[in-house]
Amino acid sequence: MQRRTFMIQAMALGCGSGVQLAMAQMQGGTSQAWPQKPIKLLVAYPPGGVSDVMARMVAERLAQRLNVPVLVENRPGASGALAVNVVNKSANDGYTLAVSAISPLTLSPHLGKPLFDPKDIVPVAGLMVSPVLLVATPSAGFADFKSMLSAAKSKPFALRWATSGAASLGHVMLEQLHAAAQVDFTHIPYKGGGQQITDALSGQFELLSVNASSAVLQHIQEGKLRPLAVGSPARLESLPGVPTLAELGFAAANLSSQFGFFAATGTPPLILERLNAEIQVVLGQQTVRERLSAAECLPLKTSALEFKRIIAQESDNMARIVKEARIVGE
Repeated sequence: MQRRTFMIQAMALGCGSGVQLAMAQMQGGTSQAWPQKPIKLLVAYPPGGVSDVMARMVAERLAQRLNVPVLVENRPGASGALAVNVVNKSANDGYTLAVSAISPLTLSPHLGKPLFDPKDIVPVAGLMVSPVLLVATPSAGFADFKSMLSAAKSKPFALRWATSGAASLGHVMLEQLHAAAQVDFTHIPYKGGGQQITDALSGQFELLSVNASSAVLQHIQEGKLRPLAVGSPARLESLPGVPTLAELGFAAANLSSQFGFFAATGTPPLILERLNAEIQVVLGQQTVRERLSAAECLPLKTSALEFKRIIAQESDNMARIVKEARIVGE
């Protein structure tokens, strides 16, 4: 029993070849230790967004620590649920993972028939917490949040609001403002942030809810996009003059995105422990912290159990919001 306990502790610390041998022995005499081949990491959004940038950065460093390639593949669609569903249908051997916001597990199931049962997905580790910015595009014609609401009230459905998709956190933000301020917007759902930003810069819609990122913040600093509000516990250091939605009187719309790594249910616990430990090490590296900070994001360093608790709590919160605001899927 003492030897078994030691081996589990060594596995959690990721201590090299001795740990891999221990893993092989403890998985019923398996001849090969994990990992022995490339790992596929599905990013639930298009290239260019903050989740894609951070997933690739973590994947590169994770590959160095695991001594196998970590191959990143973008699988946008269904507000992140498409990539997570691929993991759901994959073998539970730790070789197919997804990076996504937690909304496919916490929000989508309350907005209609989900692609998968959230119970079939295992939270592996957190990645980051990202504020959600509400910005005006060049075609908007208003300077602040108050004038935006006035414009929306005077011309119902005239303001087009783009989000990263139906059942995304930005969509909930839109619906919360609709319910609380009694104003109507036209929802423009995208599959993620990349094309969304390109279209925003060309003024193809008036409003955009998007996760904070270095690229978005640069467009704001250059005057190409105008920030109206932010979903965040506090104002952003880089945008001290931009109020939170809570400050503006819309606390229910004051939402931030949480991202993490996911695997299929049934993945061996020791593989999950190894992944969680290695991801937390990577998130603690200075270059990774600096990249997150530049995007006004925070690392979400949690145990798998704590990440699971966060998701359960957020699911309860989203169920209440969807019911109270009478939000329906699209």
